[in-house]
Amino acid sequence: MKRLLVVAAVLLLAGNVQAGGNAASGKTKAAQVCAACHGPEGNKPVAPENPILAGQHQDYLVKALKDYKAGRRNNAIMKGFAATLSHQDMEDLAAWFSSQQSNLHFQR
Repeated sequence: MKRLLVVAAVLLLAGNVQAGGNAASGKTKAAQVCAACHGPEGNKPVAPENPILAGQHQDYLVKALKDYKAGRRNNAIMKGFAATLSHQDMEDLAAWFSSQQSNLHFQR
């Protein structure tokens, strides 16, 4: 029983490590793709209809990007950008934007 608990804990930790993104890679990708509409740190959108990405929850950002890519969210510009992103790109971008300071809410 103890061995089973250890194996389960190791698998859970391994899954968490792989699920996370690399914020430094996300920053690079954001500068290439996202900054034009959302600002370099995601907190200064160029238009009111563009959301603030800084400080958003990482899992929310990943889901939103997946939904744009799959067509579950409808925005032609975002669908085009998301179509070029790998899952790792999405995780990296989410790690970058979620780590930025924002006035949206209290940071976790």
